[in-house]
Amino acid sequence: MPSALITGITGQDGLYLAEHLVAKGYDVHGVIRGQNNPRRELVERLVPEVRLHNGDLTDLSSLMRALRDAEPDEVYNLGAVSFVAYSWENAFVTSDVTAFGVLNILEAVRLHAGDDPAAVRFYQASSSEMFGKVQEVPQSEGTLLWPRSPYGVAKAYGHHMTINYRESYGMHASSGILFNHESPRRGPEFVTRKISQAVARISLGLADELVLGNLDARRDWGFAGDYVDAMWRMLQQPEPGDYVVATGRTHSIRDFLDVAFGCVGIADWEPYVRQDPAFMRPAEVDELVGDAGRAREVLGWTPTISFEELVSMMVLADIEAVKAGW
Repeated sequence: MPSALITGITGQDGLYLAEHLVAKGYDVHGVIRGQNNPRRELVERLVPEVRLHNGDLTDLSSLMRALRDAEPDEVYNLGAVSFVAYSWENAFVTSDVTAFGVLNILEAVRLHAGDDPAAVRFYQASSSEMFGKVQEVPQSEGTLLWPRSPYGVAKAYGHHMTINYRESYGMHASSGILFNHESPRRGPEFVTRKISQAVARISLGLADELVLGNLDARRDWGFAGDYVDAMWRMLQQPEPGDYVVATGRTHSIRDFLDVAFGCVGIADWEPYVRQDPAFMRPAEVDELVGDAGRAREVLGWTPTISFEELVSMMVLADIEAVKAGW
């Protein structure tokens, strides 16, 4: 039975990845941060097979202990301060976790692996936010990185550090440059979930307004459940590498609103939506769309859920959640 250790297991991607690996027969371990973590119960309910270890990406010794106890064949580093808007408010914490945390887990894996650096395969969750002020459309593995947020800068650091450890020590270390991926498990602070929750409440007569920022920003949105499969496929390759994971289709916030409100029979959403400059980014990323040709050709990976299916899935899940009183 192969073994895997996941940081960030309490997040959207960590939960889907844990389920994916359990279904493939893995012995799955997760690093969970803090005493009485409120999301521990969620992991234990959704993926009871997972064994949890206390640890923190900012604490090298705790990562070493988790590796010692789990003895993983694969390590997936999904842990990060991942809300982009927050990264302007607290750039230091974002950098400490999302950038230097990558260095800590890479060093922990290297030390744990000992004389065979490639014995433990490593996945780093890189991000399309690294492209920022995009230099070409679509963006591929070779596109120049020009991050436009502290979060993007931190992810670029982790991405390059992963490459450096691969080249310096011979580690089997790969990065997935994932474009926006969503699901009903996405945190409520993210704009997609903010929309799906508001539409659910509006449709049930529990709200009458949704306040947003830039409606013209365009993103390449896919389903998180599809994207964790790409992560796993990267670590099954004989050689490590970097891969863009994306749908290759771009949509605006307005498109998202069209589909979301359409799910509940509202054709004109403008009376319900108000823009507020407070929700605008200090430096906007206008259009992100990925070229996942390498992932398609080398990994055999393609997305299975369309944009329209994704948005509908989120809205319908939030309607059920509101009805159930969650």
